[in-house]
Amino acid sequence: MTSNTAQQDAAVSDRTILANSAYADGRHLAARQSIYRWQQPQYDLPGIVVEELAGTSGTVLDVGCGNGKFVSRLHQDRPDLQVVGMDISAGILADVEKPVLVSDAQALPFADDSADAVLALHMLYHVGDIEATIKELTRVLRPGGVLIASTNSDTDKQELGRLWARAAGDVLGIPEGPARVSLSSRFSLEKAPGYLGTAFKDIRVRELPGIIEITDPAPIIAHLASYEAWADQSGVPFHETVSRAAEIAAAEIATGGTFRITCRSGILACR
Repeated sequence: MTSNTAQQDAAVSDRTILANSAYADGRHLAARQSIYRWQQPQYDLPGIVVEELAGTSGTVLDVGCGNGKFVSRLHQDRPDLQVVGMDISAGILADVEKPVLVSDAQALPFADDSADAVLALHMLYHVGDIEATIKELTRVLRPGGVLIASTNSDTDKQELGRLWARAAGDVLGIPEGPARVSLSSRFSLEKAPGYLGTAFKDIRVRELPGIIEITDPAPIIAHLASYEAWADQSGVPFHETVSRAAEIAAAEIATGGTFRITCRSGILACR
């Protein structure tokens, strides 16, 4: 993973892009999630969150809940909890189990000390002001409550970054093209403890390393294509680059049998 330009960072946290394009529905998010079917070892991320909430009762706010996979699991495994899913996109909330709210993480419609747990899973890199948002999440959290955050490492899926740069270079006719937009770089696994440490004394990091090996380029291309909302920040014709990446990935699979991707993400439990 590479660092974004200032313009790319602004686009990653642009509310209009997020609500009306990137997460207008669950299609792009589902494409990014689907590639983990081929990861070893497998991690049950909703199950890990359920484990972290073992001692929690009362109200849980899933801020930036996306397509609701964590909301659904909590309703299933912890029906005793009052779970509220929130996102800035009304479209992506359409199929999420109720109750849900269209809400900005930087201005939550909840009173001080009103939640027993807050989830901020793979979303803090999308907010405009990360420090102010953490302060807002802390405001609604009761004393003794837990904030569970998650994100990717700066080294996550570097093979896809190299694939993109090579494909972009081929499209532009240069040795190496511009780096692809990184969603996580503003709040990566390496940066997260520093941000969260401004509000929490006890931060426990659970790293989730893994290897994805794929024998069909389709999931790789679906993952790359899911960044279409940020096509204008790619510095290269987006769809042509995705098509060229498909050709390169297919050739690598034909030669070596698989396309290998190294993953590293993590969950942070903050108290």
